Amino acid sequence: MTDIETIRVPGRLRGYPGVAFGGYVAGVLAGRTAAKTVRVDFRRPTPVEAPVELAATADGGAVLTGADGVLAVATPDELDIEAPEPPSWDEAWAAAEAYRADPPEGTVDCFGCGLDRTPDTGLRQHCGVVPGRDLVATAWTAGPALADSEGMLPPELVWGALDCPGNAAGRLRGTLREGAVTVSLTGRLLRPVPVAARLVSYAWVLSEEGRKHRMGVALATAGGDLCAIASALWVDPR
Repeated sequence: MTDIETIRVPGRLRGYPGVAFGGYVAGVLAGRTAAKTVRVDFRRPTPVEAPVELAATADGGAVLTGADGVLAVATPDELDIEAPEPPSWDEAWAAAEAYRADPPEGTVDCFGCGLDRTPDTGLRQHCGVVPGRDLVATAWTAGPALADSEGMLPPELVWGALDCPGNAAGRLRGTLREGAVTVSLTGRLLRPVPVAARLVSYAWVLSEEGRKHRMGVALATAGGDLCAIASALWVDPR
């Protein structure tokens, strides 16, 4: 390993209580790799507000290490899935409103999908079922407080938008149970995302076997241009 950097994930960027939001962690690691498509494997929960060490690896990947050992590892990879046609903005907005009206059990104050987050304090990935489609979706626009200096959504937050929709697809379109966690996320960012853009996140079930659930996740503009795509592996609690 080379160029070790000590970082702290701010408390506001949490998923489960006290645990860093996995999509953000994946994005930070992906930003240290030399590949366009990156797989991030989560080994242990990354704590918030605690020093952890981020380093590039000799194989072009990256590793995040904490007091208890390796937390997450990023490696160059391939992504062999195709995203279905995204739902329209109106369809995704209606699905999000339905989700907010009747959320599943076990929702938490997650940076990615917390119901009490505002556009400036979270990604609001409130994915509900799209009638007539075998997928879930949400329509959203990031707040200006999430923009980088050029008015774009930072890549690590684009990665963040590829996390929670997989959970919603598993819960609402599959057999994923409450308390499941992301164990790996393989993604590719396709285009920069202006923070003021109207966006549609959507997800679908790829396969399920026992406690393992693989989801496809995509992020598109309201006009249907694909911005990012991912495959996420979720595992039910024992």
